[in-house]
Amino acid sequence: MAILVALISMCSTLIGGLVAVRIGDRKHAILGLAAGVMLGVVPFDLLPEALEQTPQSVAGVPIALVAAVVGFLTIHIIERAVAIHTAHEVEFGTHTHGFESVGLLAAGGLVFHSTLDGLGIGLSFQAGTGVGTAVAIAVICHDFADGFNTFTITTLYGNARRRALLLLALDALAPVVGATIGTLVHVPQEATGLYLGYFAGFLLYLATADILPEAHAGHPSRLTLLCTVAGTGFMFGVAVLNHQ
Repeated sequence: MAILVALISMCSTLIGGLVAVRIGDRKHAILGLAAGVMLGVVPFDLLPEALEQTPQSVAGVPIALVAAVVGFLTIHIIERAVAIHTAHEVEFGTHTHGFESVGLLAAGGLVFHSTLDGLGIGLSFQAGTGVGTAVAIAVICHDFADGFNTFTITTLYGNARRRALLLLALDALAPVVGATIGTLVHVPQEATGLYLGYFAGFLLYLATADILPEAHAGHPSRLTLLCTVAGTGFMFGVAVLNHQ
């Protein structure tokens, strides 16, 4: 059952990516929507789950939140390092490659996250059909956003369309792989919680420092703002469904 649900999740991911493909350059509103979805995932999905699975603290601070800060700083340091390197290349007249590696790293994180989604489906069905069904609904809903974000983020950082489609395919297959593992192997909750916290910080940085500024650059429209709010509200709705 878990693997069948993961196949549905795979289709949801592909649909999200194909929607992003069809949009093309008319992307400011869609980027606003993607940023809203990513912002919503962090407080409504990733952090609560991370805190629940890894309740331990360091100096009174939940270790999952420490992991979130580390995730935020990781992508910030990587981006600054690439920016400094690019600035030096321009200064000395060499060829500039841009930020493609950042896009690949972000998409890779989304693929890994989708694998954990599938893993969650597999483990939740071990706990019971009711729990598994609730988790599956949430995963299928936000895997649409994962597929959309995988293609959008990869191309946003200058990667070729073909490479973005390849990463989209990997992201679509990831839940199936995760669900298969989840039906066979027990994974400690603490390890999963730490990753979810780390990835929450990663997404928070991408949404606020990259996606939102890009969405509003040259398009300071109310539609973009409304799409951001709508994306956040959508993920709140998914969280409500997941906890009923």
